[in-house]
Formats: sequence, C-alpha cells, structure tokens
Amino acid sequence: MIPPRLQPVLDEVRPLADAFAAAGHPLYLVGGIVRDLLLGRELGPEADIDLTTPARPDVVKAVAGPLADALWTQGERFGTIGVKVGERTFEITTHRAESYDPESRKPEVSFGDDIAEDLSRRDFTVNAMALRVPEPDLIDPFGGAADLAAGRLRTPLSPEVSFTDDPLRMLRAARFIAGYGLSPDADLVAAVRANAERLQIVSAERIRDELDKLLLVPDPSAGLWFVVDTGLADLFLPELSAMRLEQDPIHHHKDVLAHTLAVVAKTEPERIVRLAALLHDVGKPKTRSFGDGGVTFHHHEVVGARMARDRMQALKYPTDDVEAVRLLVYLHLRFHTYGMGWTDAAVRRFVRDAGDQLDRLIELTRCDVTTRNKRKADRLAARMDELERRIAELGAEEELKAMRPDLDGRQVMEHLGLGPGRQVGEALAHLLELRLDEGPLGEEEALRRLDKWWADRQR
Repeated sequence: MIPPRLQPVLDEVRPLADAFAAAGHPLYLVGGIVRDLLLGRELGPEADIDLTTPARPDVVKAVAGPLADALWTQGERFGTIGVKVGERTFEITTHRAESYDPESRKPEVSFGDDIAEDLSRRDFTVNAMALRVPEPDLIDPFGGAADLAAGRLRTPLSPEVSFTDDPLRMLRAARFIAGYGLSPDADLVAAVRANAERLQIVSAERIRDELDKLLLVPDPSAGLWFVVDTGLADLFLPELSAMRLEQDPIHHHKDVLAHTLAVVAKTEPERIVRLAALLHDVGKPKTRSFGDGGVTFHHHEVVGARMARDRMQALKYPTDDVEAVRLLVYLHLRFHTYGMGWTDAAVRRFVRDAGDQLDRLIELTRCDVTTRNKRKADRLAARMDELERRIAELGAEEELKAMRPDLDGRQVMEHLGLGPGRQVGEALAHLLELRLDEGPLGEEEALRRLDKWWADRQR
C-alpha cells in the first residue's frame, strides 16, 4: 500500500515517468526527497524534485522536452537537465560514475548505467536512496533507511573516498548532524579530522553557501561544535575556534564559544541575525584582559565589527550582508550602556544608529542574554520590553525611522545664503543632533537655532 504522503509526489512525476518508460529508460526519485518522504515530511509547493536516469542528457532533453513548459541546460556538462512542468521544477540527472581530481575544485564526470553505482557517489547513506517511479520501488543498497531510523550519519563508500570526491561534504556533514539529529560514525569523524585541510581547495562561495544552510536549521549548535572539534572551522572561520578560550582558574568567566553557540540557537533562523549572533563576540579573544574586577573585554564590539567584516569579505558575502552584520556586531552592546534608563534622546539615537537593522538588533540583544540567573535574565528582559515600548511610543509621535533634520539642504542654503558645500552638510548634521536630543523643533525654531549656530561659527 502506498503511504498517503507519497501519492501526490507520484502523481506529479507520473507524466515524466511514463514518458521515460515509453522510451525504454527507468526514472528514479533520488536524494533528499526520498529521505524526507521516509521521515514523513511533506513536499512543499516550491521544492524542486530531483530525478535520475541512465538516459544521457540528449535523450533526457528529447523525452522531457515535449512535456516541459521550460527547459534549461546550464548543468548539461554534468549530466543535469532542468525542466519545469506546471508549477514544479524537476532536475533530471544522468547516472554518474564521477571522480574528482584530488587537487581540483571541479569534478570530472563520467556517466553510468547502474543506479547503485550512482548512489555510491553520493555524500551520505541517508541521501543515497532512490525510489523508482511511477510504481514505487525503494533502492537502498547502502542502508540509508536503517541509518535514518537509527540516527546515524555514514558515507556510502569509505569517508576518505567520499571526502576526496568533494571536500565540501565534510562541512555538509555538520548540517545533517544539526538538522536531522544524526550522530556521525567514528570513522567519519576521524576522516574529517584527517582531511580537514582539503577544504582549502573548495571555493569560498561554496563554503559560504553551506555555512548559511547550516545556520538556518532550527538549532545549529551540534553542527557548529562539530566544525570546531574536527578542525574544519580553522580552515574557513578560525575566529570560531579562537573563542574557545582557556579558562583562567582565578578569574572565572563564561566560555565564549559556548555562549556564542547558545545565542545562535536562541535567535530566529534568519540568515543575517544568525550570522551576527555567530560573530558578535569574535573580538573577545583579542581584547581579553585580567584585573582586580575580573575578566574584561573592553571594546570587543569595535574590534569584533572589523573582524566580522573581514571574515565575511573573505567568504565572498555580498556587500549589503557584510555591512548589516558589521553594524549588528558593533551595536550589540549599545542596549547595556543605558543602565540608568532611556531618555528620549537615547532612544532616538538607538533607532537612528540601528537604521534598517533595528528589529534584528533587538532580536540579537534579547538572545545575547544567556545567564542562568533568572532574576538577572528577567530584569534584562523587562528593560528590553521597556525600550521597545519607548521606541513604539516615540515612533508613533515622531516617525523615528524616517528621522531627518527639521530643515532640508535647500532651506539651509536659502536662509544662510550659501551654495552647495561642506558648510551645508555641517549645518544639517547640527540640526540632526538637535532633532535627536530634543525631538521635532518645527521650522521656525529650527531656523532660530540655525542662526545661532551660524553666528557662533563666525566668531
């Protein structure tokens, strides 16, 4: 009997399966979709469906083309043809018997005719399963279903072979450990430790994309510990390992890495805020000092913002992402500087400095509290509630997020008889500071204050 969750997938793929069968070629669902169906996960409307067949790419185009609303061939060199049928996208890949040059980033692909050989080249046994369609028949030569049930992460071939084929799989293991609650086999862990240096031949862009995927699982903690413990982090994010500070027996302080991973786990699985959580304390190792009052990390947010920027640039993140995370790291302590209460001016400056990262900054700040002292945690949460209330109140009154001086550049130039230049910018900066300190002044009062500022400058 076909499980109810499987039937809609079979119905969607049937036209393609029937066409391939008529042409004399089997067709299989493969990889993640088989794994997720075994786990009882529903296929979302936006999800792609991966298929494999022994048919060569030119045959795939000839068979699938008449059924497709769109067809693309960017991956044809690697045996992959993309087709869109209705609202669903399918990627149909010819069976592979590929091997990688140990010193190359690019695979040398050869096509095969055996589904078991194709599955043997895949990353993990839980992904090395196929389901023949349209009449479902599970192909599981490496025990992926049993491993999934047992919560075990293994490779179909020896892990050394798998990681030689594609070193990025070592980092991908972290995502499966965290995202699926799988425990890596001892042989897999040993192979990652022995081969971690091979990650250097993988492009920064592929590493970046895999890191993002890891950070977006509900709780990435287990995977992040894995990349640190195996030495992988040293190859692409050495700042993470550096946060595992040696604990001083006299001056006790939190383990910075443990705190960091706890903060990541607390945040919502949104990419930018998770990156900021991961990097918010990277400046602590360089700023740690010991004194009579204990351990301090003075200005670690300043140092950390620079370090976060440099690391993200090395990983080829887009400029907007780099700037967003840099700002969040730089501002993540700002909330704590207002321990005596928030004046209206302080609230305005907080909103102005955070800009379009305000909501993320509030999320990061809330999640940065990992103390086990309930009274302290409750006190900090209450203060954050108060800040958010003040932001909402002032925002309603003053349109905080669109905060500008009470006069614009044209008004300043007309009133002072100036042309465009540095003095106009300085006047607007002065008016903005007044706006932050005192709230809206109105045009008449702003002009009076501008006159006073200008007169003082002429003395």
